[in-house]
Amino acid sequence: MTDKLDKTPPGSPAGQVSVSKAATTAPENIKAIPVRHVGRWISGVVVIGLLVALGYAFSQGNIQWQAVGDKLFDSTVVAGAGRTLLISVLAMILGVILGVVLAVMRLSKNPVTSWVAWLYIWFFRGTPVYVQLLLWFNLALIFPVLNIPFIYKDEMTDVMTPFMCALLGLALNEAAYMAEICRAGIQSVDEGQTEASHALGMTQGKTMRRVVLPQALRVIIPPTGNEFINMLKTSSLVYAVTYNELLRSTSQIGSTSYAVMEMLFVASIWYIVMTSVFSVGQYYLERRYARGSLRSLPLTPWQRVKVNLAAFGNRPSGGVSA
Repeated sequence: MTDKLDKTPPGSPAGQVSVSKAATTAPENIKAIPVRHVGRWISGVVVIGLLVALGYAFSQGNIQWQAVGDKLFDSTVVAGAGRTLLISVLAMILGVILGVVLAVMRLSKNPVTSWVAWLYIWFFRGTPVYVQLLLWFNLALIFPVLNIPFIYKDEMTDVMTPFMCALLGLALNEAAYMAEICRAGIQSVDEGQTEASHALGMTQGKTMRRVVLPQALRVIIPPTGNEFINMLKTSSLVYAVTYNELLRSTSQIGSTSYAVMEMLFVASIWYIVMTSVFSVGQYYLERRYARGSLRSLPLTPWQRVKVNLAAFGNRPSGGVSA
């Protein structure tokens, strides 16, 4: 069996040669060459070209852009936007309250209340909002007089004003969707929470109010925000019941001034502004309720911009050093 050969020169300590070589030869800088994404550039150029073509088409169209600017803050338009916001907020509040009640009824062990809640949700989710608004608006055809014995009696046409028709039509329809959202949120809470509350002597109602619903809000809030933004746009359907909201206000101005398309642009701008403002509010509300489920909250858009700017400013010039 042969002995291993010692390649260390005589008189040199072991490992001295390798250490000296490592000390004399410095590592070279690594020049990272980014991969070229030709498809991204092509798609970007195509999209920019389409946007330019679309902008040019609108600039050459028979549109009186000055009328859009003049009527954007017209008193009639602003009042219509205020009524749109009012009917949307009130309908959403009533829809959320009734939706929570329906969700609790749906999850109840009482077969009567559970069945009634299911029937309500089935009907209002199965018929269009436009049809429901027309049903309320024409209710006087089958019930000429609203007669609640010993409480209230009046002509149905006086009771079902355009505002009342719009409010009932939007709120009752929204309640059906909110009931399913709340039911999903309630069922997302672990059953052990309810069992622990009952073991502490809390009643069913107290457990629902103080334990289950606060935890279910994390699941309920995001779709509720989406529903409200959708409500702002769905409120335009109350045009059918002659409620003077934003779309009807702009349409009346357009029909008298013959600036139909211009006033539709005005209405669209107002809808975009309102939905954008509430979308920002929804983002921060969701972020607040996510504190109990995330270890670290995601950065806000403004924080991401600052981080990207700081990273771009601190980027070293030349290649990437090892």
